Amino acid sequence: MVTICLAGGAFAEPAAPAACPEGASVSSVSFEGLKHTKSRVVERELLNRVGEAFSMEKFEIEKARLQDLDLFTEITVSCDKVGELAEPTSIKLTYHFKEIFRWIPAPAGKKTDRDGLMLGLALANINVLGEDIRLEVQYRTTVDPFFDKNEYALYASSPYMFGLPLGWNFEFLVTDSYDNIRGFQENSILLDIDLDYKFLPNLSLLGTAAYRMLDGMANLPEFGLGFAFDYRDSKLDTRNGVYFEYMLTHVGEGEEIVAFCAGDYEFAGSWDDPWDGPEDNPKNCCGKSCGENYWELLTDARAYKTFGRFVTGATALVRYRPGEVKFFDYYYHGGANTFRGHEADSGSLGVHEALLTLEERFVLMERHAASIWGINFFYGVQLVAGFDGSLLWDKGRPGWDNYEGAVYGGIHLVIPALDRIRFEVGYSPDRGEPVFYFGLFDKVTSSRWRSR
Repeated sequence: MVTICLAGGAFAEPAAPAACPEGASVSSVSFEGLKHTKSRVVERELLNRVGEAFSMEKFEIEKARLQDLDLFTEITVSCDKVGELAEPTSIKLTYHFKEIFRWIPAPAGKKTDRDGLMLGLALANINVLGEDIRLEVQYRTTVDPFFDKNEYALYASSPYMFGLPLGWNFEFLVTDSYDNIRGFQENSILLDIDLDYKFLPNLSLLGTAAYRMLDGMANLPEFGLGFAFDYRDSKLDTRNGVYFEYMLTHVGEGEEIVAFCAGDYEFAGSWDDPWDGPEDNPKNCCGKSCGENYWELLTDARAYKTFGRFVTGATALVRYRPGEVKFFDYYYHGGANTFRGHEADSGSLGVHEALLTLEERFVLMERHAASIWGINFFYGVQLVAGFDGSLLWDKGRPGWDNYEGAVYGGIHLVIPALDRIRFEVGYSPDRGEPVFYFGLFDKVTSSRWRSR
């Protein structure tokens, strides 16, 4: 979800957690501050349990897991001793929470390399029924020019399904937009469901199913399976650990669309009814099928290590697609979400891709809880500098002619829902001039969904 909430007011500093004796036996666990969140949402993330010895190390892990839910601005723990002994051997644990705003009627934003900045209106509930289910409906349009490209979206997601550790994400997206990079008018509908079943603490099975309808060009079903090893300390604002994902997806074999030529016009339609109307598109499949049929082999690798306030991160996203890939699904590189050396354009297109990033982050301000007009949220500030590598190619193996490199630097604002807002300047020696970029989410997230 990509909701932006704007407001003004006074900031409140969080209180420090009370000290609890290490190794004391936990006799009971209670919660304070859960006004909208069911207790079981919290309980399933806890490691300190009744009858076991309290550990501050476990609490730090719990805190990171609870912060990943993106429901709380502040999480602390306190304890009361049981009995009259000066040195307690048994304690009552109390977890204190300050919840993030739940309903968000607000401006909605999205920043893609293809469409630029899109703004609109959204209504979101980030904690439906107190079960950590996120639901959002929104309308977005381009800023320059207004109403030139339009999107209508419904998003829903949760890390659990029926009490099982089966994360799910549902997306319904209607797009009316001219793709100036690939050069065609996109009138499309997307239905997508992604599943993540954590059957071991650090190992998940992944599944995806999607259906795309591109009016006048193709109907594209997608099915994929994969797995992920996740040893990160936190999914949001990762400081230490590694992540590795491998995904195999098949795209295509839907209804085939054929383009025909007649004088100065080109017509698109199905085999049964080929004369649906003229298509002003110089890059169609004139006289041939526009249907796609390919496999995508995806590798997503990330590694992070923290030294004091410095966080070093190295990431690689590689997607190789054997089979028949049409122009409307070519990858592009350029912009805040892919390669920060130049803007995206029709000269940077390819069937296969590799995106490499080495980034250094300096934590200028750690995550702080705040409240404005009774709305709770958090914020943090990081300075960043790094290197981007880009490979785009169509056939065989890539060579140096397919490679570009760039350096970049900037500042990131860490906030709820969006993860971070990025203000960056990139420079590529091949292009010769710096370019300013504005992006939402971490780049490793936004590079996966691109224009979606």
